[in-house]
Amino acid sequence: MSDRLPPLTALRAFDAAARHMSFAKAADELNVTPAALSFQIKSLEDYLGAQVFRRLNRAIELTDEGRALVPGTRDGFAALTAAWRATQRLTGQSVLTVTAGPAFTSLWLAPRLYTFAAAHPEIELRFSASFNIVDFHRDDVDVAIRFGQGRDPGLYSLQLFDEWLTPMVTPQMAESIRRPEDLAKMTLLQDEQTSFIKPPVNWAAWFKVAGVAVDQSDIHGPRFNQADHPVSAALAGAGALMGRVSLTEAALRDGRLVMPFDLSLKSGATYRIVCPEGSEERPRVAAFIDWVTSEVDNTKDLSEGRRFVAAPDE
Repeated sequence: MSDRLPPLTALRAFDAAARHMSFAKAADELNVTPAALSFQIKSLEDYLGAQVFRRLNRAIELTDEGRALVPGTRDGFAALTAAWRATQRLTGQSVLTVTAGPAFTSLWLAPRLYTFAAAHPEIELRFSASFNIVDFHRDDVDVAIRFGQGRDPGLYSLQLFDEWLTPMVTPQMAESIRRPEDLAKMTLLQDEQTSFIKPPVNWAAWFKVAGVAVDQSDIHGPRFNQADHPVSAALAGAGALMGRVSLTEAALRDGRLVMPFDLSLKSGATYRIVCPEGSEERPRVAAFIDWVTSEVDNTKDLSEGRRFVAAPDE
């Protein structure tokens, strides 16, 4: 028996039909007629010398030979797709695809993009706002900005800045705050997207280091599972926010939010810019990394004069 492979078009037709278990749906995916797809499947069966599908009245099912062929065609086309996307990224010199968390994208990256566009009009930035862990070999992504306490083994990883948190309120609310105890009487907005950080960097932790006897059970206020939502609530005067500096920088600079106390919690979590090893030297990626690090340098003044304390263990 020859090891020579059948035509790629026949294998593609089989892969689509096996995924959909329908010749009609596979034909739609491949933009061919059902008759053309059926011809490709028949040519594959002739090449193999065995059927890969049983044709029933209104359905199809895989034969033993078809089931044996499925894993290899599925993995093979996935590998081809990944290789093709990687090659496209190398040849598409004008496009750079970046992924970051939704809140960081909307509150930190997006307001600054005009400066990158002005400096690099030849590069088209595309953003994917997602928490999904990117697979650079599979996904159509060049660079990721990650936030957390972990590491990035096997990848180029550059630490951008450490996240820190402190109470933030509107200027109107700040007028009634004289002592840390005053905050405990307010509605306290809670960002659940920091719940993974250990030790916790929440209201209870800040009150503890501030010397205010407040139990977690005594802290009341709405909880948010999207980090930009409590920022919006704080800006509307809905309560006091244990604010992350990365997401509130613009509001702090223009005075929409203020920090009534200098006491701040170090989170132990960092923002890193990540890409496959060697990709950091590609011109588009290098330009983006240089721009991000420059923007980060311009934000360090917000740390001046603040008193940083590590979050206490629970």
